Amino acid sequence: MLIRSRNRHSIGENDVTPESVYLSRRTFLGGVAGIGLAASLPRAALAGPDYDDVTKAKGPEWFEAHLSDTRWNAVTAEEKITPFDDATHYNNFYEFGSNKSDPARYAGQLNTVPWSVTIDGEVGKPGQYALENLITPSRFEERIYRLRCVEAWSMVIPWLGIPLADVIKRAEPTGKAKYVRFETLEHPKQMPGQASRFGLIEWPYREGLRMDEAMHPLAFLAVGMYGRVLPNQNGAPLRLVVPWKYGFKSIKSIVRISLVESQPETSWHMLAPDEYGFYANVNPDVDHPRWSQATERRLPNSLFNPNVIDTQPFNGYAEDVAGLYQGMDLRKFY
Repeated sequence: MLIRSRNRHSIGENDVTPESVYLSRRTFLGGVAGIGLAASLPRAALAGPDYDDVTKAKGPEWFEAHLSDTRWNAVTAEEKITPFDDATHYNNFYEFGSNKSDPARYAGQLNTVPWSVTIDGEVGKPGQYALENLITPSRFEERIYRLRCVEAWSMVIPWLGIPLADVIKRAEPTGKAKYVRFETLEHPKQMPGQASRFGLIEWPYREGLRMDEAMHPLAFLAVGMYGRVLPNQNGAPLRLVVPWKYGFKSIKSIVRISLVESQPETSWHMLAPDEYGFYANVNPDVDHPRWSQATERRLPNSLFNPNVIDTQPFNGYAEDVAGLYQGMDLRKFY
């Protein structure tokens, strides 16, 4: 199934790139390219955008080699992209601490090369796979997605990666595979938050999706952002991105993907099941017990410019994903 850009997802490229780069790319793209259009264009037309506020950092050799074959602007969002500095210095990644600045401060000690991911459970091809072998059979895509935190702040981020469905299909799920369970690295020496007194979460961090959610074309495995390798504080070297759900569903630094028959336990749901449901779909009509979900603070913002906007059902992706939940009471299955 191909994902094509639609008017409600479109973003003017002059909001993303310098004008000179925008004008030269527009000659080829005629605006924003969907995957179907991008696939038919010559390779030279698909050079990545020059995010001028981004410090370029080389990734592993396999990542750099794969960049030249990327489908840029495969899926886009309407709003302006969040500045790189905000996206990389305002994070929830409790493995490195409970403050928003802790991940950027401490994540540099995480060693992400080499990295492997175990795939097990109800699959025909279980095993431990080097990250490059897991990712490179697919072509990189750029996905510009909205990110909505359950804490009612939000960003718009350009991710680099591959569809989650590609990895699941290659694992050859059996007929018993009904859910996908994810697990983060547990390494207290490299992830000091796991060794701190912030002991609310039972490590390792765990998340899960229903199989049809995981196979949906919008579900994404990211290895990069802003045209460069994924920074450690944003979930390097491999994170899940599920744009219609609250951010805590998009688990970071993944080391295990298990296909299972029963709904898996997930970290925040185990901690506070009346606050953080398994589905965690963005829903402005269902408030968190301690705050409203009707609006959100779009970053960057300030005291004088709070940048508060209305929250959209399913984070603006309702047309694509609402059918997954037809007949479900989304106040009960939050």
